[in-house]
Amino acid sequence: MTYYCFICHAPYSPVVSWQHVLTLKNLDILCEKCRRALLCISGETCESCGRPFQHLDSSYRQGPLCTDCIRWQEDEDWKGVLTKNRSVYLYNDFMKEVVSLWKFRGDYAIVNVFQEDFSREFFRHFDDTFLIVPIPLSAERLYERGFNQAKALAELLNLPIHDILTRHHHEKQSKKSRRERLQTENLFQLAEQICLTNRRIVLIDDIYTTGTTLRHAAKLLREAGAKVICSFTLVRS
Repeated sequence: MTYYCFICHAPYSPVVSWQHVLTLKNLDILCEKCRRALLCISGETCESCGRPFQHLDSSYRQGPLCTDCIRWQEDEDWKGVLTKNRSVYLYNDFMKEVVSLWKFRGDYAIVNVFQEDFSREFFRHFDDTFLIVPIPLSAERLYERGFNQAKALAELLNLPIHDILTRHHHEKQSKKSRRERLQTENLFQLAEQICLTNRRIVLIDDIYTTGTTLRHAAKLLREAGAKVICSFTLVRS
């Protein structure tokens, strides 16, 4: 039987082990070359945002934190808003292309490529006592894209999903500088009146870049009573 890679569409022969036979584990839907190109984050990372230190210039690190997180901690408006972030993959050139295929060109099925790694890494850092809250898209962006990539990722965890946030429509955050992002009014509002007192929450999103979007959401949830707000993203850029 001929299999075709979900990303490069090249024919390949998946490796079949006794684990697949005994546990009915699904065969990999990627060819070996594409699977190797998805680089999971490993080694020492910033204890706050999960940024890998391996290839980071030492001038961008102070002890266990990167300089970006130190700036967040020094800002009284944002200090402690987001407890921590953890991510699965490095944002290398290959991942940029995969994200483009999935997120901007609308190939929804690509989310299945991430299932094993995404679920495994989530349960390394969190558990099922956390509320799973995907970062929403605005109605306009959802109509344009056809699906919410953050919710698609959340669905990989097979845990209850809580759509308790809605989002205003604004210019794409990727087009703004860090200062412009910080000065933007909060993008989010609560979708309903909900008691979050002392709850622990994990925000799910596709990419952590500056952390501004996640902190806007976390700030709103903290004001609503949540005790701990973390984030878990597919990629750390």
